[in-house]
Amino acid sequence: MHRLLVLLAAVAWVALLTAGFYFLNGQHRVTGHLIATAASCHSAGGLPDPKCTPGAVDPRVTQDDIHSTICVSGYTTTVRPPSAYTDALKTQQITEYGYLDTNLANYEEDHLIPLELGGSPTDPKNLWPEPRGGAESASDKDRVENALHVKVCGGALTLSAAQFAIATDWLTAVG
Repeated sequence: MHRLLVLLAAVAWVALLTAGFYFLNGQHRVTGHLIATAASCHSAGGLPDPKCTPGAVDPRVTQDDIHSTICVSGYTTTVRPPSAYTDALKTQQITEYGYLDTNLANYEEDHLIPLELGGSPTDPKNLWPEPRGGAESASDKDRVENALHVKVCGGALTLSAAQFAIATDWLTAVG
């Protein structure tokens, strides 16, 4: 009986050490109201993982043609992918990002470089499951996208500068 108790104590000790290393090594992250576990991709502070979601542009949109593409009202509806495509990708990426909350309604399958700034409509490198809630939510990013769009179409900012700024860190993209 004594050996069994010693063995159980040893197993419990190893389990506690393993859990401690798990948390200390960043394999557990809190992102807003969502908890992410060890996964291939990690969202931090409202930003997607740059290895998984670096952003991608639509080669059909250039600085020379912005007034016949992204600056035309309704342009994004002509290139937006169908929800069947984005919902399937969102399901896959929620797993890749390790979110415990798997309710699709709690995420927006967002274009890191938005369509209104010439982002690729369907490249998975430009899409990620952005939480709708939390400190840096999808609606917060939408405001940044709109502000950059106004600057690009108004000539205050180049298309490539706006694309780079939002893909690098959308939280600081508008000064």
